[in-house]
Amino acid sequence: MAAVAARPVSRMLRRVLRSSVRSCSSGAPVTLPRPGEPSQPATEELSRRRQFLREHVAPFSAFLTDSFGRRHSYLRISLTEKCNLRCQYCMPEEGVPLTPKAKLLTTEEILTLAQLFVKEGVDKIRLTGGEPLIRPDVVDIVAQLHRLEGLRTIGVTTNGINLARLLPSLQKAGLSAINISLDTLVPAKFEFIVRRKGFHKVMEGIHKAIELGYNPVKVNCVVMRGLNEDELLNFVALTKGLPLDVRFIEYMPFDGNKWNFRKMVSYKEMLDTLRQQWPELEKLPEEESSTAKAFKIPGFRGQVSFITSMSEHFCGTCNRLRITADGNLKVCLFGNSEVSLRDHLRAGASEEELLRIIGAAVGRKKQQHAELFLMLQDSPPAILSLSSWDPLRVQDLRHRMSFSNQVATLWKGCRVPQIPPLAQWWLGSGSLQRHYSSHRDSATNPKCLSPVSPAPATHSGPLPTSDQLTHVNTEGRAAMVDVGQKPDTERVAVASAMVLLGPVAFKLVQENQLKKGDALVVAQLAGIQAAKLTSQLIPLCHHVALSHVQVQLELDSTRHAVVIQASCRARGPTGVEMEALTSAAVAALTLYDMCKAVSRDIMLGEIKLISKTGGQRGDFHRA
Repeated sequence: MAAVAARPVSRMLRRVLRSSVRSCSSGAPVTLPRPGEPSQPATEELSRRRQFLREHVAPFSAFLTDSFGRRHSYLRISLTEKCNLRCQYCMPEEGVPLTPKAKLLTTEEILTLAQLFVKEGVDKIRLTGGEPLIRPDVVDIVAQLHRLEGLRTIGVTTNGINLARLLPSLQKAGLSAINISLDTLVPAKFEFIVRRKGFHKVMEGIHKAIELGYNPVKVNCVVMRGLNEDELLNFVALTKGLPLDVRFIEYMPFDGNKWNFRKMVSYKEMLDTLRQQWPELEKLPEEESSTAKAFKIPGFRGQVSFITSMSEHFCGTCNRLRITADGNLKVCLFGNSEVSLRDHLRAGASEEELLRIIGAAVGRKKQQHAELFLMLQDSPPAILSLSSWDPLRVQDLRHRMSFSNQVATLWKGCRVPQIPPLAQWWLGSGSLQRHYSSHRDSATNPKCLSPVSPAPATHSGPLPTSDQLTHVNTEGRAAMVDVGQKPDTERVAVASAMVLLGPVAFKLVQENQLKKGDALVVAQLAGIQAAKLTSQLIPLCHHVALSHVQVQLELDSTRHAVVIQASCRARGPTGVEMEALTSAAVAALTLYDMCKAVSRDIMLGEIKLISKTGGQRGDFHRA
């Protein structure tokens, strides 16, 4: 049965790719040289094709035009469901269930469908995934697509891990456009977000694309509040000397990342941030059917763009269709409606039958992704919807936190260049090596993540005590303290914790050999995040707009322990002791989680307040 079903596909593919004369939907003849015959010069052939198309303009295919008059000339084809990263906002650490190989599109089926769509007017195809560059025959697929008459652009969206290695071959095969996904310029944060190493490989891929003449090289950055919105200026700074189009993408909901309204940073908010730094930012003309709002800073080589899928959707000009790795046609990224082209292909459907099926699906396309906006309306801004699987838990409401600046400060003593020089160094150098280390450097600095100790709190006398619990009312019930009448003062608190790892786990942490990754860096990031989320974890804590968080981890080889010290600073009517204690405690818990596979005999202890300054009740310093 399988052999019988495959015959029509093979016959169709032979007609499409091996006939000596082909034509596109405009009727333009294309003569392919026979074996042994000399080929025409590429420039002459391209000029002849363009001239013919100008003289024989045909109406756009009715099959690819929906009921709202939108012409779908852009096709995205997923080559695989697999990915070599595990991004926090995309999938769980263990991955997702994969479709059996027999149910995925074969190379012949991909090329057959691509030819059919191009024949009807599609002039741009983008290869996606999963991660498309892990498919073994991706170069051959690009080469075959390049032969299709009428196809003007072949692009790829990649995470960049394999790009530097494959790009020379892909360029020769006909790849004309590149989008590279990169959500941070901080190497350790990259590893935290994607749960894998590889920052230097992505930067090498961007460097290779520029070297090979791609202009612009598009860099896609999904902006998430509490994680990377503070890196906007660093990304934009890269466009000063490099031909990049940095594209900031509004965080979007999918089945699996559990939409959370507060994670989204809107286009207007991002634009305001950029204009504060570069008021001369200019709006560029928008191309028809473009999803991006483009801007340029005068004198910069590159540009920046915003993909406003959420705040200002572009459904009205959408010209995109998608084919999934298992052969389903999706007319809208947000819609649940799909039709299996794979099944019809394997059942022996003719081109005419396939076109009728495609046309019916396109005709059913809605005016906009209405289900999404209903969901937004049903999500009150005051409610946080934490994902059941999302370990990131980053709903940062403290807009003034500068996360990457804090991390850059913490890593000064670990040979990490600050940003944007960090990324510019990567893009401008052929030497690639790991640029941060979380193990102890006995020759220079035992405090591997921060050589700078916070200034000790001054002691201004004994701490006045109270004979009543401040979080209990006169009836003995829990109540939040009213701080509305208290004056704003500078508040600083330092807390500490200790994790006794034992000799085996300690050595692995010291040498950065844990399978889960860099335990000290992950614990440090967790401590910073915990400080910012304290009011959501401790019921009666006030929300505090922290101005600074510092988490230091020191290896103690005599006790096989990690000593954690967290310092928090804010200006306001209430102290930050709880933020510092929560930060130290969560950093300790994170270390336990990172090391528990090695040893269960790990002890957490000595969580305590070291000092606090500011406030009406005076300062405190533990002897």
